[in-house]
Amino acid sequence: MVVEETHLKDCYVIKPQVFEDNRGYFFESFNAKKFQKETGMTIDFVQDNESKSSKNVLRGLHFQVGNYEQSKLVRVVQGAVIDVCVDLREESPTFGQSFSIELNQDNKKQLFVPKGFAHGFVVLKDNTIINYKCDNFYHQPSERGLIFNDKDLNIDWGISEDDAILSEKDKELPSLSEYLNEK
Repeated sequence: MVVEETHLKDCYVIKPQVFEDNRGYFFESFNAKKFQKETGMTIDFVQDNESKSSKNVLRGLHFQVGNYEQSKLVRVVQGAVIDVCVDLREESPTFGQSFSIELNQDNKKQLFVPKGFAHGFVVLKDNTIINYKCDNFYHQPSERGLIFNDKDLNIDWGISEDDAILSEKDKELPSLSEYLNEK
């Protein structure tokens, strides 16, 4: 696997080496030793999650706080998404900046989202399946989020706001500045 640093501190794109033949393909989706060698980070994933969504579903921007912060390794098994993360670490040189990438079943790229980041995605194809590993367990009281269309973050989701399909909860999330004022 090839680990590429993004412009956000501690955020990486992982490209697997895919072995294909007439039977199909095989690839190693994650190797802790290689990841540690390339990043200096030791990750112990403890929970795997999977979601299936229709085209234009937008999930996020979500994160957990305190002792329940999570790093995530996100990949698309079927379909395609624009995957987005935002650095919320106030001491970070990339605080408030975002990164986005298309993850799909063909490129097999993965996004490593470190602790202290908000994460979300918009689905580009019907019946898209996303799998992500987390290094901490889900804890509902520690769950937080930011509104997807925060004008200060200015994220290009690749679809119009009117086409985005959001949960009721995600429609009510605060902007980054509102979140910081509430802390």
